Amino acid sequence: MSDAPIIGMAPNSGMPSSEPGLDEEWSSARTTAETDGNRVIRLLVFTSLYPNTVQPRHGVFVEERLRHLVAGGKISATVVAPVPWFPFRHRAFGAYAAFARVPQHEDRHGIRILHPRYPVIPKFGMSIAPFLMYRALLPVLRKLQTEGPDFDLIDAHYFYPDGVAAAKLGRAMHKPVVISARGSDVTLIPRYRLPRRQVKWAAARTVAIVTVSKALKDGLAVLGVDPEKITVLRNGVDLDRFQPQDRVAIRAKLGLTGPVWLAVGHLIELKGVHITLAALAKAADVTLLIAGEGPEKRHLRQLADRLGVGSRVRFLGAIPHAELCEYYNAADAMLLASSREGMPNVVLESLACGTPVIVAPFDGAREVVGAPAAGQVAESRTAEAIQVAWTRLREHPPGVAATRGYAERFGWAPTMQAQQALYRSVLHTWQRSGGLEMMP
Repeated sequence: MSDAPIIGMAPNSGMPSSEPGLDEEWSSARTTAETDGNRVIRLLVFTSLYPNTVQPRHGVFVEERLRHLVAGGKISATVVAPVPWFPFRHRAFGAYAAFARVPQHEDRHGIRILHPRYPVIPKFGMSIAPFLMYRALLPVLRKLQTEGPDFDLIDAHYFYPDGVAAAKLGRAMHKPVVISARGSDVTLIPRYRLPRRQVKWAAARTVAIVTVSKALKDGLAVLGVDPEKITVLRNGVDLDRFQPQDRVAIRAKLGLTGPVWLAVGHLIELKGVHITLAALAKAADVTLLIAGEGPEKRHLRQLADRLGVGSRVRFLGAIPHAELCEYYNAADAMLLASSREGMPNVVLESLACGTPVIVAPFDGAREVVGAPAAGQVAESRTAEAIQVAWTRLREHPPGVAATRGYAERFGWAPTMQAQQALYRSVLHTWQRSGGLEMMP
């Protein structure tokens, strides 16, 4: 297999893009898929990154992909989304109490979700988390298997600890495993010796690996992972849910005048909202909307006051995913000053609404912000560079239609077709070899 490019769609086209090397890879995958194209593939989706009634935004990007995959009618899925065990539900215990309030099972968008518990040991948890997860989840998966119908393959998301545990579960149950890498599981966690060793172990025992950007594929290859196993299937965006709306009416409704920035995401250091606030101090007429919750919220409020921009910042809290479209449409630019990202959904959603973006130069940034119609990639992850990028964008705005047109290449359809073809190829290879890919 050639170096796998991002699966994309040419604007206003129903066919995969003609990027170099894509036609052969697509043709091969499609041929395999057509040999058994009518049988529904039963997935066991395994990931701790999945929304629930207590944490509705947690891992929403995994749910969005699965929803579109199942909607095609050729895939069925049961999701096992484990959460750490904790005995107390009182909010005084913070995040762990939230885990305790997660239901044991639920149904989301017609998909069955299980939330079994697994033990977490503070301080020592990072090194042994895959083993603890595996031991706790093996009986759960065996019970699902006996209750039937049996599943065809394990589809794991996030390499550590989830992917490592999934590789162990696949060996124990003699099922093929596909692991999707999504960001810090490649860019950060392998910096630690024991997790790096386990990531490489799991990679050697999967039939296929998916990354959401070429930058993540390259990162795995640097670790020594066989690039022949890795397929790049970027995230998509719901072009019907996220689209341009009446900006004048929305701004009037929200009481907004003048230039508006929007930041969307979990309020943690790596998302860089503190850098966006510092850039705001250099843009005297701009209002900043911050949609999200997280441990940095109090610090960010204090920082905004110290910088003298508190009156120009609105902390919106957690906005339901279905309501974000309105805020994207209210903004002149969506800012993301992250230090690390995979293929950020918030960027795709903003572009689909016709709102350009300004992003820090994280690995893979130019894979998604690849033309002036999409916005600007700052020269560095600094307030000064963000402000310079804003000046460039303000002087040469691409226009709503151009930005929306750029976003239309990121619809879900080609990614879902390629994902289905990959699953069928995995099952074909697995059955043909009798499961020998899962090396001891």
